[in-house]
Amino acid sequence: MDGFDGSDAFPTPPAATAAADLKAAEQLILHWDPTSSPSDRMLFDGGDRAEAERYLHAVDEIRRAVRNSAGTSGSPRKSGTPASTIQIAMVRLEDEFRHILVSRAIAFEIDSIVDLNSLSLPRSDSGDLASDLPEPDAAEEGLDLRRSAGSSGNLGGSSTPSYRSTSSIREIDLLPDDASQDLRSIADRMIASGYSRECFQVYGSVRKSAVELCFRHLGIERLSIGDVQRLDWVVLESKIRRWIRAARVCIRIIFASERRLCDLIFAGLAGDDAPFVETVKGAAVQLLSFAEAISIGRRSPEKLFKILDLHDALTDLLPDVAVIFQSRALESLNTQVSDIIARLAEAVRGILSEFENAVLREPSKIAVPGGTLHPLTRYVMNYISLISDYKQTLIQLIVSRPPAIHRLPGDETGVGLPEVDLPEPAKQSPLASHLIWIIFVLQFNMESKAQLYKDAALSHLFLMNNVHYIVQKVKGSPELQEMIGDDYLKKLTAKYRQLANSYVRATWVKILHCLRDEGLHVGGSFSSSVSKSTLRDRFKAFNAAFDEVHRTQAAWFVPESQLREELRISISERLIPAYRAFLGRFRQHIESGRHPEMYIKYSAEDLEIALSDFFEGCPPPLHGRRKSH
Repeated sequence: MDGFDGSDAFPTPPAATAAADLKAAEQLILHWDPTSSPSDRMLFDGGDRAEAERYLHAVDEIRRAVRNSAGTSGSPRKSGTPASTIQIAMVRLEDEFRHILVSRAIAFEIDSIVDLNSLSLPRSDSGDLASDLPEPDAAEEGLDLRRSAGSSGNLGGSSTPSYRSTSSIREIDLLPDDASQDLRSIADRMIASGYSRECFQVYGSVRKSAVELCFRHLGIERLSIGDVQRLDWVVLESKIRRWIRAARVCIRIIFASERRLCDLIFAGLAGDDAPFVETVKGAAVQLLSFAEAISIGRRSPEKLFKILDLHDALTDLLPDVAVIFQSRALESLNTQVSDIIARLAEAVRGILSEFENAVLREPSKIAVPGGTLHPLTRYVMNYISLISDYKQTLIQLIVSRPPAIHRLPGDETGVGLPEVDLPEPAKQSPLASHLIWIIFVLQFNMESKAQLYKDAALSHLFLMNNVHYIVQKVKGSPELQEMIGDDYLKKLTAKYRQLANSYVRATWVKILHCLRDEGLHVGGSFSSSVSKSTLRDRFKAFNAAFDEVHRTQAAWFVPESQLREELRISISERLIPAYRAFLGRFRQHIESGRHPEMYIKYSAEDLEIALSDFFEGCPPPLHGRRKSH
């Protein structure tokens, strides 16, 4: 269009020429009066462009006449023939404005730029993904995140959207350039004529509907804070994941593109930000209400990681929000996002504290069958492994250390936890201290549960399994191992090895005692004759003790295969040499008598085979797996 902006710098023609021009302008406007001669034909349909240009010049002519008749302080909407004509023109321009917004909008579906399965953008030529857009710190990189309103390419009537990227923000051309220019020409005349409210309402109504359509495609629901807080956590977890991806698209693409379109049409005109506010404020409030509900919802340990995801996503989007919603009318949205982030951070700190207490208070009083790994240990270690994955965020959020001595929650007797030797503050972050504290209270809890076993050997085995699992989980996560530190890891490793030795002593010292030489010789001298009855009793005691341990401990379970094999080897190194030596010294005394098979039940090889049944978590074979000997 001609780009004439309706300024006050009108040349003053001779009176006769001015009157003729005014009459011609009135006739042209009346010719297009939608109330007197209704027609589907539109001025800006792309046919006779000269006619649209003449119409805009006619509006300028009428405006000049209205201004001259009303004086510099008069209203452009004052009654009178020129004023009535301008009202007719404004009705036509409002219709034209609406028609361009609706008919010239570039036809694209949201799923043409967004994969609705993951709500991520397809790869662009540069290989970027919109769900994982490059997000450098604008202050550090010196990047300008503001829209480049004058950088649009010429799309004509193309139905394919083009993309424009400024850092993490991606803008889509919502209208062809010529349509945007026509809209600006119309908006200029309407605003200058005192019809800004009508112009803004039409614009906001049309574009708001477009935004709402995008929201529906993205699966953003209209849920109140109460609705969100009543959802089951499994359902809510899925919605949080989807919301995070949708929020990136909404802010970095949809709102950013609406901001740019609004700038192209209204920048520099009176009230130029009002149309954008009208378009997106309701949608933005709807979008943020979901995050608001999560931030003030009930806290529980299972929510920590999704809350961290939400916190990180909003923190990441905050610079983009500040750029897109920079007007005074939208300051409340910037404030709301910052407040939500602060509440999410506080929720994270509260949840971590509650988790520590939950580990300490876990009330189960039923011994785990077979002394295997306790479900709490698996849960807690998986939990803190995930915590280590969020190290960068949590190091910023967790700024205080746990106390070295805790009283049992609700305990008024003064009995507390023993003091734990936490690393020096200079060596470990507060987050690392919390993770060590969680491991410590987990050990404390497991030691309490170990007392549920009546068999001391099984109690040691249970603790060994659980401490060994803690060590393996720490070693399996470089981030976690770095935070826990080598010193504390060495203490844990020494602890489970000590527990393995305690198990061996509790079980096998009594059995190995059957294989001693003391008491077998008549007269007490090793050179004297052997008491066969005492020797037979020794073999019978050994067989009975080994059979009982074999039957019982085959049902005990060491779930980690390497630890299970190491424990069998440790037993074998003590048992087999002792049994082989005892058998070598006294076999002939039994075999020279009657029914030797009643006393020499096992060979050394039989014992080796039987040991392979230990710690498998199931009863041994009914008839054993002995070799014939």
